[in-house]
Amino acid sequence: MKSTLGGAVDPTAPAPRSTPEGAPRRQGAREPAARTYARALPIVPVRARGLTIEGADGRRYLDCLSGAGTLALGHNHPVVLEAIRKVLDSGAPLNALDLATPVKDAFLDELFRTLPPGLAERARVRFCGPAGSEAVETAWALARAATGRSGLLTFAGAGRGAAGVLDDPSANTHDARVARLPYPQDYRCPFGVGGEHGADLAARWTESLLDDPGSGVPLPAGMLVEPVQGEGGVIPAPDSWLRRMRQLTAGRSVPLIADEIQTGVGRTGAFWAVEHSGVTPDVMVLSNAIGGSLPLAVVVYRDDLVTREPGTPADAFPGNQLAMAAGTATLAHVRENALADRAATLGARLLGQLRQLASDFSCVGDVRGRGLMIGVELVDPEGEREPGFTGSPGAAEGGVAASVVPGRGRRPLPAAPELAAAVQRECLRRGLIVGLGGRHASVVQLLPPLTITDEQAVAVLDRLAEAVRAAARCRGGGTAATP
Repeated sequence: MKSTLGGAVDPTAPAPRSTPEGAPRRQGAREPAARTYARALPIVPVRARGLTIEGADGRRYLDCLSGAGTLALGHNHPVVLEAIRKVLDSGAPLNALDLATPVKDAFLDELFRTLPPGLAERARVRFCGPAGSEAVETAWALARAATGRSGLLTFAGAGRGAAGVLDDPSANTHDARVARLPYPQDYRCPFGVGGEHGADLAARWTESLLDDPGSGVPLPAGMLVEPVQGEGGVIPAPDSWLRRMRQLTAGRSVPLIADEIQTGVGRTGAFWAVEHSGVTPDVMVLSNAIGGSLPLAVVVYRDDLVTREPGTPADAFPGNQLAMAAGTATLAHVRENALADRAATLGARLLGQLRQLASDFSCVGDVRGRGLMIGVELVDPEGEREPGFTGSPGAAEGGVAASVVPGRGRRPLPAAPELAAAVQRECLRRGLIVGLGGRHASVVQLLPPLTITDEQAVAVLDRLAEAVRAAARCRGGGTAATP
């Protein structure tokens, strides 16, 4: 609105037109500082397709963040758009609460086709609020109702899906105690040994805690585990260790809750990441990719677990018809086109090529991952080594979590979060979007869509290598690995 000659504001004048270029400034004035992605990635997306995002300034970016893993098929995939348009054109309600609808029925049919056989035969599904944290909370409530116990076992580095529940101070009251256990890994093994020995020690620690009356941790209502820790730094669980967790929980009637929020729908090279180990959990927490980029979360559980009694107040958003339609299209496309197998093959190739990057730069401490869920940990090559273990490629089961720089030493270097942030900025300058996570946010995360082509994968690696080289040089040199 414009001022009159007397200085008053003319209420009939049109408001100033907002421009896309000014959106970040207005966002900073209107939203709190907790804008994690917006602070690190100051772009204004206006169009997107597949792996590519176009900003308001006309620049194009290769998106290897994929909406924090929600975009299994990339941006605006045709099958997803068609499914959404079909619902919109049908005149169907967009929110049907928990009522049965043809859209929900089709979603459940497709979901059941993909579930691990041992769970699909006896599965029930609960729709909850659309966030992963709400799904975790629902799964924990189911476990409490089924066992009559209140505690929860989880692991150091648990991802954001659990953060809203596990970091709540009320979650550690006398009636509901959360215990965090060591999660096995090679590069920063909590026991300083790594490999199979480190995984065995982690399993023994858990067994001792469960069986020792003096441990201070009563038998819990459930155990929540990520088959690959995402926000914890892209750390794959050894398959043998995950099988041990299944044995320990089954033998003590503790429901095993698999957090597949970020790992599900083909991301790790299997449709569900638990399938790598052959483990059948009692409960699966699903979100992110199952909504085909739209908000949707469900809990899948064995039918003998107690559910909420009829008449109990339910969530207001369990019936998002657009998300269910998009999710059905995504699940079917991944299944019918064997995109999980594609993720396994391409992911193994990318890991192998990234190992060369680690050999070239001593500031790259570790490269690890599974399928198209990859982490590159940045370290301070001038820092004092910490207690820990650095194995050789192939030391971990399947070679997926092994350290990648033979002969560099058996103790990890300190994390380098400032260097990781610099690499992220240099990636963005070169038109590549990556995420950060892990210890002190020092792990560069690659989560490209499962539809990424070989040519695009080469471009991603080239831009990442250039970004590491530029960031390392600006940080004072000394980062090239010694032959």
